[in-house]
Amino acid sequence: MFFMMGITDGQKRFDFVQTIICNVCGGYGRYEVFMTYTVLSLFFIPVFRWGKRYYVKSTCCNTIYELDPEVGKRIARGENVQIQESDLRMCNQGRRTMYKRCQNCGFTTEENFDFCPKCGNRF
Repeated sequence: MFFMMGITDGQKRFDFVQTIICNVCGGYGRYEVFMTYTVLSLFFIPVFRWGKRYYVKSTCCNTIYELDPEVGKRIARGENVQIQESDLRMCNQGRRTMYKRCQNCGFTTEENFDFCPKCGNRF
């Protein structure tokens, strides 16, 4: 007889939308909330979860915040919650990426070129 079990890390995204003006980059964006956890699986079936932590990612500059656990639990239950700055603790500051798109050929780049490297027209 053999016994199959494993311990892995998991992530669950929540259907949560809150538009913001970012304090880091000053751009418009929204908060995306997700939970990370560790799970024990028996025969590939998740049995027990522990170590739940809630995080928020801003879509404008990809800054990641750790969310207050009580607020995270309320979002997980589907309650209508407004995330406040006091509920967040910055974990990883992101940076805003600016894209340039050529009007002539549609080439997109993050570089600060004056002319398109593909067709040569001015951006």
